[in-house]
Amino acid sequence: MKATLSTRIADLPRVGPVLTKRLQKLGLETVADLLWHYPFRYQDFSVISDIVALHQHSEATITGQITLIANKRAFRRRMYVTEAIITDDTGSIKAVWFNQPFITKLLKQGDTAYFSGKVEMTKYGLQLVSPTYEKVKKEQSHTARIVPVYSLTEKLTEKQIRYLIRLVLPLAKDMPDWLPEDIRTEYKLIPLGHALREIHYPTNKQTLVQARTRLKFNELLLVQLTAESMRQHIRQRPAPAIPFDEQQTREFVASLPFTLTDDQRTAAWTILKDIAEPHPMNRLLQGDVGSGKTVVATIAMLNAISRGYQAALMAPTEILALQHYQTITQMLRRDERIALITRSQKLLNDTPVSSKVITEAIERHDVDIIIGTHSLIQSSVTFSSIGLVVIDEQHRFGVDQRKQLKYQARDTTQVPHLLSMTATPIPRSLALTVYGDLDVSTIAELPKGRKKIITKIVPPEKREAAYGFLRKEIQSGRQVFVICPLIDESDKLGVKAATAEYERLQRHIFPDLHVGLLHGKLKAADKETAMRDFQEKKTDILVATAVVEVGIDIPNASVMMIEGAERFGLAQLHQFRGRVGRAEHQSYCLVFTDSDSDKTLERLTALVEAKNGFELAEKDLEFRGPGDLYGIRQSGFPELKIATLADTQIIQHTRSVAKRIIADDPKLKQFPQVRERLERFAEQIHPE
Repeated sequence: MKATLSTRIADLPRVGPVLTKRLQKLGLETVADLLWHYPFRYQDFSVISDIVALHQHSEATITGQITLIANKRAFRRRMYVTEAIITDDTGSIKAVWFNQPFITKLLKQGDTAYFSGKVEMTKYGLQLVSPTYEKVKKEQSHTARIVPVYSLTEKLTEKQIRYLIRLVLPLAKDMPDWLPEDIRTEYKLIPLGHALREIHYPTNKQTLVQARTRLKFNELLLVQLTAESMRQHIRQRPAPAIPFDEQQTREFVASLPFTLTDDQRTAAWTILKDIAEPHPMNRLLQGDVGSGKTVVATIAMLNAISRGYQAALMAPTEILALQHYQTITQMLRRDERIALITRSQKLLNDTPVSSKVITEAIERHDVDIIIGTHSLIQSSVTFSSIGLVVIDEQHRFGVDQRKQLKYQARDTTQVPHLLSMTATPIPRSLALTVYGDLDVSTIAELPKGRKKIITKIVPPEKREAAYGFLRKEIQSGRQVFVICPLIDESDKLGVKAATAEYERLQRHIFPDLHVGLLHGKLKAADKETAMRDFQEKKTDILVATAVVEVGIDIPNASVMMIEGAERFGLAQLHQFRGRVGRAEHQSYCLVFTDSDSDKTLERLTALVEAKNGFELAEKDLEFRGPGDLYGIRQSGFPELKIATLADTQIIQHTRSVAKRIIADDPKLKQFPQVRERLERFAEQIHPE
């Protein structure tokens, strides 16, 4: 039988049911799957050394004749040791393998083979320890070349998967090359079949770079085409055109107790121009912690309601939703009708009401601005005339949740404008890929008068001095946050818990001060009490978990103390730090860790040295990758197999190509192969 790209791996020579099952665990079913199963790294065994030139502690590849090979039993260690003497024109060296007696059946005296491995010194001289071996033949797979290393599963070996890929590699030429030739020429990209051959068995380092570039281009272009298609699709939907209400906006801005920064003005004006159009805005407003995104969103919401539309704001936590409700109510102080809907609270113009009362009021358009959590997307909530949806910390919501709120209106002929906000600055490469369908506005400028937060890594021996510093700040009238990674004690993780730390601080360290506790498992009323006591300065120290990461605004707090800092990502640590320094007082962030690992210290040093959240976001992307940072796994973004978000030049090239293709041919009628590949790609993801 002649194999094709669709041939099942089970039908290939020397593939039995056991091997088939192991490959299925890796998602490998067909010949095409094998070709798309890229190596994750390579071993360079391409340089062949003379035996006389070998030296200890080196990795080397030699070729020679086996002059002696035998197994012997090492009784003390209860194992077999296979020993061979290998000779070339310059000398001889011993090779040893442990518990692999079958090698004497594969390699015989007189065979000429390649051996790649570590060279170590013994009292008898140099020897090769457990080298990879392969008899000399026309084409090598395991030695004497740049050797691919693949992801495996239990009891599957590199040699097995290399054998299979070598077997099917000639079929790479049959893989349809869907990328138009003019684009390949413009960006000097090698053909797809050639790239697949070179990614598995590179001729040299240069051809490996060419193969990786081509395959990365493929992957990122599909992402960019998807984003650009989504952008075009969104622009074709009708949306309410909301003209700029200059008088209302001027009056509101003049009433604020602070002056807007230039970045805030620019962002607000861009948003106001967007919502004046008859197609939906799809904009991301990103700004460093404390940069004033909420007031910009409020300006947009005020314009929407002044033209007879409703506006909704969804936040990921009850605490943040309540904070937004209080902040926006205080800023407006007009005749606007504002509601709060969370699991535990229903407020209408500060009056507690039932779920039925509030949902009926929203449907009758007796409410202008609706603020809430996931409770906003209950089936019982129907908006009368929704014009603008604002989603705060949008990466914390899944695609379906965002989509549901966006289309949860009585009038389904129009789509509301969407403004997403995040205080987690997004690296440029991420903005161009993951959020490629969004227009991005940035507030980088902090309000005037804000002082840089002094950040220190505190070693264990200086803990007592740190407590003395906290007491001094509190005596000066300031307040302190203490953040812990867990709610309850965990011997397994060995990190401080909020409940235990609260009791320790209150009983033993600061018995004369007022210490509060806030975490996600408290009842809503208890959370509100803890926050209100801290806001009203009844509490000097608030011990909390990550629940305070976003949105909590306590201008009087001047110290953020973070326990178990190694348990948090840089973006989270920066968010915690942003809870202080929100007034004119000099503020501090004290970072504690029990870890002495170089990686932890490198990350925490980056927190200390970074000038702003944008610089820190690039570092965090470098340290942790995009998935955990930005909720990509729930955003519908596909897992990249070979490209990374560090491939900024390829990202920019593919962005440019995608824009050009979609602008010229939105339906891809001139690019049938691109359309077919994009349709298959779309099946892997769930774009909004």
